[in-house]
Amino acid sequence: MVSVGYFLSSEEFSPRELVRQARLAEAAGFERLWISDHFHPWLDEQGNSPFVWSVIGALSEVTSLPISTAVTCPIMRMHPALVAQAAATAAVQCKGRFVLGVGTGEALNEHVTGQQWPPPQVRLEMLEEAIDVIRALHSGEEVNHRGQYYTVDHARLYTLPDEPVPIYVSAFGPEATELAARAGDGFCTVTPDAGLVQKYREGGGGDRPVQGGLKVCWAGSEAEGVRTAHQRWRNELLPGKLPSTLLTPADYDAASSLVTEDMVREQFACGPDADRHVEAVREFADAGFDEVYVQQIGPDQDAFFEAWRTQVLPRLS
Repeated sequence: MVSVGYFLSSEEFSPRELVRQARLAEAAGFERLWISDHFHPWLDEQGNSPFVWSVIGALSEVTSLPISTAVTCPIMRMHPALVAQAAATAAVQCKGRFVLGVGTGEALNEHVTGQQWPPPQVRLEMLEEAIDVIRALHSGEEVNHRGQYYTVDHARLYTLPDEPVPIYVSAFGPEATELAARAGDGFCTVTPDAGLVQKYREGGGGDRPVQGGLKVCWAGSEAEGVRTAHQRWRNELLPGKLPSTLLTPADYDAASSLVTEDMVREQFACGPDADRHVEAVREFADAGFDEVYVQQIGPDQDAFFEAWRTQVLPRLS
């Protein structure tokens, strides 16, 4: 079976609570961690958005689990040279157990510096160049770069891990998947799409790791879980390219007003039925994923970790 990790939601929880959840995840038997990298939450109801690099530093002191960002956008809000430095420091803090997950991001987080949000193809070009910049700096050599989108002037990183930080590329469609196969050390996505996995592997990804992420809502009843998931993550069901273009949580709230509780019930495993939660992970395993990261929606984290420790994870080992 796949290796099962826990997905820490920076959009929902404070820095200290994320650290507490990491401890609980390791104690429950989860094998690794994802953590989201956002400037804004998707919805005001989610309520948080701490600076991920500060949280990773704290996580490195309380858990031995490998940590991946899911995902960092290195194309606008933070220059790739700064992302390279942040990732290198995180890898040193985590004693090499760190993966930099990258993607083309969303306007929600990246427009905050006042730059114009580029079209999808330009974002892919920017991401590929950003990856090149990050890899060059992780070599430890002085870097001078004059590219189409970025300039780096006599820059050198002095705090580096023993090995370059692995860079995994997020993708939801064919062009981004081709980029992941070409430029990444691994691939990550959030749907159990066997076709994308096959495209990645046949396009050059080979046997490099494939990560997947999903959300569940363990609760006392299915109805309770659906209500919580609808309140906190109805934005997850917005279609197509819309999620990458909206600017504020209020925009997501308006757009997701058409998402019903029945739609949420179909999307997420909600409630106390362990079989549904096991099946949610097995969909990714059957699609060829190597690692699956599970996010519990809502505040009832303690009940989730206890239930997964005793009822779910033993069936996935």
